[in-house]
Amino acid sequence: MTILFRLGTAREAFDVNMTRVRGGTGGASPPTGEAPAPPEGGRPRPGHLRRLRADRVLLLVAAPGLAYFLFFHYGALFGNVLAFQDYVPFLGVPGSEWVGLAHFERMASDPLFWNAVENTLLIAALQLVFFFPAPLALALLLNSVVGDTLRRFVQSVVYLPHFLSWVIVVALFQQVLGGAGVVNGWLSDLGVGGVSIIGNADAYGPLVVAQLVWKECGWATIIFLAALSQVDERQYEAAALDGAGWWRRVWHVTLPAIRPVIVLLLVLRLGEFLSIGFEQFFLQRQSVGPEAGEVLETFVYFTGFANGDFGYAAAVGLFKGVVGVALVYAANKVAHRLGEQGVYKA
Repeated sequence: MTILFRLGTAREAFDVNMTRVRGGTGGASPPTGEAPAPPEGGRPRPGHLRRLRADRVLLLVAAPGLAYFLFFHYGALFGNVLAFQDYVPFLGVPGSEWVGLAHFERMASDPLFWNAVENTLLIAALQLVFFFPAPLALALLLNSVVGDTLRRFVQSVVYLPHFLSWVIVVALFQQVLGGAGVVNGWLSDLGVGGVSIIGNADAYGPLVVAQLVWKECGWATIIFLAALSQVDERQYEAAALDGAGWWRRVWHVTLPAIRPVIVLLLVLRLGEFLSIGFEQFFLQRQSVGPEAGEVLETFVYFTGFANGDFGYAAAVGLFKGVVGVALVYAANKVAHRLGEQGVYKA
């Protein structure tokens, strides 16, 4: 105890002497755990400024992406004012006439708008049922492949369609399933009548979903594969020792482990329920006709840019955005009720 007391006294004396050398007042050093007082006449540097300086490289890397979202997503929100105007481009927003909720009243009685809503809901439901679980199923299959070389090869193959534009994808499907395509050529050689898939309004919904699955399924597995890589391998070993087969291990180990990721992606997908795409449907709208091929994105384009009715098109876009926000909020509430975090905490 005497030795410890002497060491403490020596340390205290050393701190006092150092304070005097640096121009201090000679008082004792602050207790352990407290921040030292700032020098007289100076101000402590704020913590957030230090963090900004430390992360300046990461902030510079993220700046282009942040600018993109600020300009094209958040900045574009100011354009919603057109939904309440009879907008004329030559007059601009200040000179255009305010019409209040007239465009929304027009939407309620417009059969073309409700036809686009019906087609959008049908295709969105098909995408949710068939496309959303497809990347998860493919990720589970890839995760079960033993050889790393084979897994990397399959991943590279299924990723490739993502980098093709919709123009090429639609052209490929026309070459295969069109009236003069490969399938009809084989059927003609066999003496069987041709099938009409491209241009068939009844087959349009399943066709566009099949195109989406072929193009984006492989790329969408990246998030699921990242989540699967975090599952503890010891749980699989314990389940195998208990006699659980592949399906039992998937059901009782894999899916519960990645359930937060599945719920998060599902909530985000519901937020884009009415945003099913533009290019894919714009390229094939004429082949099946507007009655079957018109969706909200193409309806906004042809109403605003082709017909010059910018105010009505903005009102339709605002309606779509409000519905998306409501779906995200409702789905996030359901996720919280199920014990998941969701997109954000209320």
